[in-house]
Amino acid sequence: MKLDVLAVGAHPDDVELGAGGTVAKLIAAGKKVGILDLTLGELGTRGTATLRTEEAMLAADILGLSIREQLNLGDGFLDTESAKKHEVIKVIRKYQPDIILANALSDRHIDHGNAAELTTEAAFLSGLTKIETRIGDKLQTAWRPLFILHYIQDYYLQPTIVVDITAYYNKKMEAIMAYSSQFYNPNSEEPETPISSQEFILFLESRMREMGRWVGSSHGEGFISKTPISIQALSKYFPV
Repeated sequence: MKLDVLAVGAHPDDVELGAGGTVAKLIAAGKKVGILDLTLGELGTRGTATLRTEEAMLAADILGLSIREQLNLGDGFLDTESAKKHEVIKVIRKYQPDIILANALSDRHIDHGNAAELTTEAAFLSGLTKIETRIGDKLQTAWRPLFILHYIQDYYLQPTIVVDITAYYNKKMEAIMAYSSQFYNPNSEEPETPISSQEFILFLESRMREMGRWVGSSHGEGFISKTPISIQALSKYFPV
């Protein structure tokens, strides 16, 4: 299956938090969108890798994703080691996305910036015909996305592009709260973490309102591009 957009996250829930509204908006516009989780989130203080996978698949159903795949590249230890790049290249070539949404370039969790670098390097190398990858016995065709947009996570980063997600705010929050082990749950007996409090949900709301204000809407999601992007490409894939 060819995708229009592949959203990549270091951990299950990264994409929902940083770009869930944009993903929902793209799908509503008829685009085929998938998510690739680079790790299983196995080092998370709350929950387990198995539970987080179940939650990720529930979030996928809520968003209406075409596919969701998970690699096991080592929560807390993401880097640009060649074997890890090959695994990401294989997924990019498998789904041939025109656009990749990737982790923040710099963030509180070290995996986020490392995942951004890993994804960027893999996307470039995926276009080199002399790098051979296979799925089973089938040789894959080289493929390079048109561009990569990095969503903004915990740290504030100045966006270069803001997507109005006002109409998809509720869908985004529903997908986020599918991760019931991770976020605010007054009945949970698990230890509190920086993202498990009610204040974190208020922070998310504030961030979306902050981004929306840049473009005159109530809620938005910001993205950063390291390279120039043509207005024609943006307008083709990102509905107003």
